[in-house]
Amino acid sequence: MTESLRGSCLCGGVRFEVAEPFSYTTHCHCEFCKRISGGYGTVSGRVPTSAIRLLQGEELLRSYTPQGGSAKTFCSTCGSNLFGGGWPESESSSVRLAAFGLEFDRKPEAHTFVRSVAAWEILPDDGLPRYEIRAT
Repeated sequence: MTESLRGSCLCGGVRFEVAEPFSYTTHCHCEFCKRISGGYGTVSGRVPTSAIRLLQGEELLRSYTPQGGSAKTFCSTCGSNLFGGGWPESESSSVRLAAFGLEFDRKPEAHTFVRSVAAWEILPDDGLPRYEIRAT
């Protein structure tokens, strides 16, 4: 990655950039990610928190930390789920890949928390590694 990635929430009120490449990208199937997405979970990239820079809309961000989980951060206007993994307090954070739009082309490299796959969920046979908890 030679230049920063720029992302935003659905309404455009929150804009940010990520200045370093993701160490890995994953489909997360944990219970928390399913509930915050309303579906199969989240697709995120992991990066040092220091590489995430807010450009606009910090006042719109709200975080929720579920019991036994890490902070999830949303736009309070449109509800877009933007950051996870404890952002902004943790050393590294998750950034939701959907925030980058259709031009972002790095595909997820693994499925995490597959122990939490629901009976109604279809885990694709895509050849990606599967981890009971986090990717290693």
